[in-house]
Order: sequence, then structure tokens, then C-alpha cells
Amino acid sequence: MPTALRQIAAIIRKDILLELRTRESTTAMVVFAVMAIVMFNFALRLRVDTFRPLTPGVLWVTLVFAGTLGLSRSMSSEQINQCMDGLLLAPCDRSVIFAGKAIANVIFTLAVALLVTPIMAILFDETLMQPGVWLVVLLGVIGYAGAGTLIATMAASTRAREVFLPILLFPLALPLLVAAVIATSGFLDRLPLGEFAAWIGVELAFIVIFWTAGTLLFEYLAEG
Repeated sequence: MPTALRQIAAIIRKDILLELRTRESTTAMVVFAVMAIVMFNFALRLRVDTFRPLTPGVLWVTLVFAGTLGLSRSMSSEQINQCMDGLLLAPCDRSVIFAGKAIANVIFTLAVALLVTPIMAILFDETLMQPGVWLVVLLGVIGYAGAGTLIATMAASTRAREVFLPILLFPLALPLLVAAVIATSGFLDRLPLGEFAAWIGVELAFIVIFWTAGTLLFEYLAEG
């Protein structure tokens, strides 16, 4: 186990150092997310009297689309100069590669959420900065990164990976998105936890299913 953890940490460190040098993924994700929130803010102000009930949906649509940009870049960058082949030749279990890539994607998406959520709280005049909301965001990002890393691995070897990834990932992640929106709404409306706790359970189930599937299937998808 310590050896596996060191190998996972090495892959995460590689991805973080690469991103710090290029800043390609996080810059695109942050710019997209901020622009989306600003456009939603002005559009909703012109069309509806109160848009506070729409805040959870806007938050998650923004995070999902911004996260997809990072997922696409995360796996496509491994195809440059056959970097994925080098990872597959490394003396480690293939599940370690999946875990390292998925955790790195979680870190990048959470970094974007940490920057974007306070901006949205100000523009939408909503109390997003509360522990319950951050719990839902954390679980949602972990689940989406797990499923996204798995699908991005499948799409990385195709020519139309930028199109292939969202076409497969969005329908697959719909239950997670619905659960995250409802759970976020429950915390914002200060409802009793029992009324929406089942939706948090859906997020947890999504994490278990797709992180397990990624661990088991990554080798076959990466070598396919």
C-alpha cells in the first residue's frame, strides 16, 4: 500500500507540475466558468424577477462544463509523444495510473470551484459559502472526475475526442448532476437534512460505482 500511494503521488505531482508550467487547463477552466457565471447573471436579471432558486443549477452547469475542459486536456496531453505508453510501461498497477489522474482532476476542478463559488455568491446574492454546500461540491467533483477520467481515457485515442467526451459523459453524469443540484438547493433553503439526505447518498453511490469501474477497466481502455 505505501508503494501504491507513492506511485499515485508521483502521477499527481507530475500533472500538477505540468499544469503549473503551462497553465493551459486551469486558465481555460477559470475563464470559461467566470464568463459563464457573468453571462448567466445578466441574462437571468433581464428575464426573471428572482433568480435565486436557479442558483444551484447555474453553479453545477458551470462546474460541469468547466470540469469537462480540464478532463479533455488531462488525457489528451498524455497522447503527446506517447506519454501514455510510458505510463503503461511503468512498473506499477494500471489502477494506480487511473487513481493518480482522477485525483489530479479532482484537485484542478476543486481549485476552479474555490475561485468561482465566491464570485457567484456575490453576483447572485446567495449564501453559497457554507459547509453543507462545500460538502456537496466536494462529493460532486469527486464523482464527476472519476467518471470523466474513465470516459476521457476511452475518448483520448479517438480523433474527435473533444466531441466524443461530452457526448458520452453528460448523459452518464446526469444522475450525479441532479443529485448535486437538489442537495445544494436543500442546504441553501435550509431544509431539514432528512429531506434531501438521499440525494447525498446518490452522490456517494456514484463515486463508489465509477471509481471502482475506473480502477477495474482503466487498463483495458488505455491499451485499447
